[in-house]
Amino acid sequence: MSNTSLEQKKFAMSNLKQYGMMIALFLIYIIFLVLSDGKNAAPMNINNLVMQNSYVVILSIGMLLCCLTANVDLSVGSVVAFCGAAAAIMVVDYHISIPTTFAVVLVMGVLVGMWQGFFIAVLKVPPFIVTLANMLVFRGLTMVILNGQTKGPLPQGFTQVGAGYMPQIFTQIGGTKVELLAIVAGIFVSAVFVLLEMRSRKNKIKHSFAVPPIWQPIIKLAVIIAVLNFITIKLALYMGLPLVLLIMLILILIYSFITNNTVAGRQVYAVGGNVNAARLSGINTDKVMFWVYTNMGFLSALAGIVLAARNASATPKAGDSFELDAIAACYIGGAAVQGGSGTISGAVIGALVMGILNNGMSLIGWSVDIQRVVKGLVLLAAVTVDLYNKRKNS
Repeated sequence: MSNTSLEQKKFAMSNLKQYGMMIALFLIYIIFLVLSDGKNAAPMNINNLVMQNSYVVILSIGMLLCCLTANVDLSVGSVVAFCGAAAAIMVVDYHISIPTTFAVVLVMGVLVGMWQGFFIAVLKVPPFIVTLANMLVFRGLTMVILNGQTKGPLPQGFTQVGAGYMPQIFTQIGGTKVELLAIVAGIFVSAVFVLLEMRSRKNKIKHSFAVPPIWQPIIKLAVIIAVLNFITIKLALYMGLPLVLLIMLILILIYSFITNNTVAGRQVYAVGGNVNAARLSGINTDKVMFWVYTNMGFLSALAGIVLAARNASATPKAGDSFELDAIAACYIGGAAVQGGSGTISGAVIGALVMGILNNGMSLIGWSVDIQRVVKGLVLLAAVTVDLYNKRKNS
């Protein structure tokens, strides 16, 4: 076989690996579809699946940047609880307006991230130690400001963020009540995916870059479009598009652009790939670490607002183990343990895997303890496969 054929085969196989987690996500869903007698395909359950996992998706986006630097943030669950508690206290006890509350809490999240970034980037304390310490600090502060009690109920204007819906236009189709905007959104986003894929392939061919066989992107698009419209149709049969879904989509687009198309994003990959080489090439590695953890604080605050809105209250135990779900989502989604490799889309898919596992196991009545065992085994398997593939290809 010629060298060209070998290179093409290797390129095709590398692209197939990118679709592996999408296939796994689909298979996991089908397994629980059978085990739950179709309960996980009910419109209400699809709606709950989106809302219940919104904060994990938000956290996994920020956590991916930490993982790209070959580190993690263990404090995110505690920061989520702290920021959610602060928001609830401001609205319920001090009657501060909701927009002002949201702005203040987001700034608080940035300050928390800067606090951690200072120890990591300036004082050179390992991120694991800094975030472990702050996991304890902010969990304790949450207990203090809430006095160990639940704060709520929160007003409707607040809860709309986590439990509200985008504008709705209902109609009757064949005797069934359907929300039209959700259907239109599914068709529109599907068309956007097709156009972006065609544009990307055209540009790669134009600049003589290797491209996968045409059947690969066709299959990928077919799966994405099928899944996307399955979700939007199910949402249309319930209450339409959750507002938090829009928040997630905006974050995914913004951070995908940052990681793929900006200098700052490429610097994060460089630091994770080889910090010494990055430093010698002129990258301010301390600045990169500082903004990565500052950003994580901001997204933790946002997740705290969404969680409090979803629950219509703030509790001392809110965000418990969220850091583990976010970290697992990144590694299950293909982030490398050594850093320098991973994508926003992969982290989101990993978060969906975790969400479907949680949802499916709850529907079939498995205990929380068994659920933890399964999630732990899935994470262990994902990391083991990643390390095995790297050793095999090295």
